[in-house]
Amino acid sequence: MTHEFKKSTLREYFESIVIAVILALFIRTFVVQAFKIPTGSMENNLLIGDHLLVNKFVFGPAKTGLERALLPVSAIERRQIIVFKYPEDPDRDFIKRVIGLPGETVEVREKKVYINGKALDEPYVHFLEEPRRNSELSEVTSSDVRENYGPVTVPPNQYFMMGDNRDNSADSRYWGFMPRDYVKGKALLIYWSYESEREDYEDESATATVKGLASVFIHFFTKTRWDRLGHLIH
Repeated sequence: MTHEFKKSTLREYFESIVIAVILALFIRTFVVQAFKIPTGSMENNLLIGDHLLVNKFVFGPAKTGLERALLPVSAIERRQIIVFKYPEDPDRDFIKRVIGLPGETVEVREKKVYINGKALDEPYVHFLEEPRRNSELSEVTSSDVRENYGPVTVPPNQYFMMGDNRDNSADSRYWGFMPRDYVKGKALLIYWSYESEREDYEDESATATVKGLASVFIHFFTKTRWDRLGHLIH
């Protein structure tokens, strides 16, 4: 009797662990993904060292009307901040804001964005007082499209993406449109933010990783941006 009880208890523990692992893998694969900000292209809204949760489910494909009615799936809208596969290197993830929707005409005149000829209200945009050119910190090397770009028409099932830090963002002005199939999810909130530099995130060597972990361990309380924790992303 005791032997059967122990066996049953162990089996319950094992099954609970298996279920927990399966749920964690399901959530990680289909629902939520962690993402960290490695560059200043979304400043001042998102900072280098911000760690985000990304909703991967909200833009999931719904093939039938029943799926669209039952599942919390929504269409991609302008101004949403999205994580996607970088079109020129799909192994890398980018994060930018949706500016142009399929079929729309996008133009930049003297740094102002126009959609179908109408000026776009963008309170989130940040411009550098003196754009960083020929700098290691700059994502772009040409200043032409910062001032004027287009007009271009966004093709079907593609989007025109731009960073909030318009003078320091490698976005659709440089590499073109973002295909719908490259979307990974919508940025939700900042679950942790650690004051860091861009090079700390770009160097992926084992030595840099160890140094980074040591720095976090030592400076966790002093370099964590506590006021950004739980900040919803808009």
